[in-house]
Amino acid sequence: MNRRRLLIDAGNSRLKWAVAEGARWRDQGNDDYADLSCFMQRLEPGMDCVIASVARIGHERRLAALLEASDIVPRWLTAEAGFADVKNTYADPRQLGVDRWMGLIAARQRTRSPVLVVSVGTAMTVDALAADGVFLGGLIVPGVSLMQQALRQGTARVAVPAGACRTFPRNTADAVQSGIIAALCGAIQQQYAHLAEAAAAPPHCLMTGGDAGKVLPHLKVYAEHVPALVLEGIDRVAREGLSR
Repeated sequence: MNRRRLLIDAGNSRLKWAVAEGARWRDQGNDDYADLSCFMQRLEPGMDCVIASVARIGHERRLAALLEASDIVPRWLTAEAGFADVKNTYADPRQLGVDRWMGLIAARQRTRSPVLVVSVGTAMTVDALAADGVFLGGLIVPGVSLMQQALRQGTARVAVPAGACRTFPRNTADAVQSGIIAALCGAIQQQYAHLAEAAAAPPHCLMTGGDAGKVLPHLKVYAEHVPALVLEGIDRVAREGLSR
């Protein structure tokens, strides 16, 4: 009988999770750390649990306490030098964010073509994976909220309500939002071009993260929206561990 396994993607802002059994995901959620009641209702004593976390220490401690209270012993993942045929080329492999590593593993599971993996969250990461599974490297860029925060704190007269993304903005709020989206799209499109040149072929592009929907409509390259990409990678690693 297949044991249920709890997959957890603990991000900076939200807790993403899924309950899996065999090849099927029975339930999943995307919760604010301020209210984890839905997540807590899914906890079953003794269930397998695998976590990829980039959350602050306070969130991790709270999460660990909730799991301990439910008699769940989690496996906390870190980035490694390799997994299956995915190769981590960081000088110190563990320095790569574990969420980025899980995204690369999931991307490799989806396609054997060169692929750009984009995660738009508190920060935006843009990672390039070659057709042979080698991680070529990636960018880290402040995300939408961090850019907004930087402008509010660093300028005297840009503390305005959220605007809309427009081609030619005619008010400050729209100018801020349009500039942020243009910057994020520019980073993605530049890396897409670099990967296409290196691979001598148009790469796939997978996009995930809580703010992906704000960027996706404005991209000049096609990208597939995969909201649970990191959880897919966590599940791949979890299944590999259970099969040993």
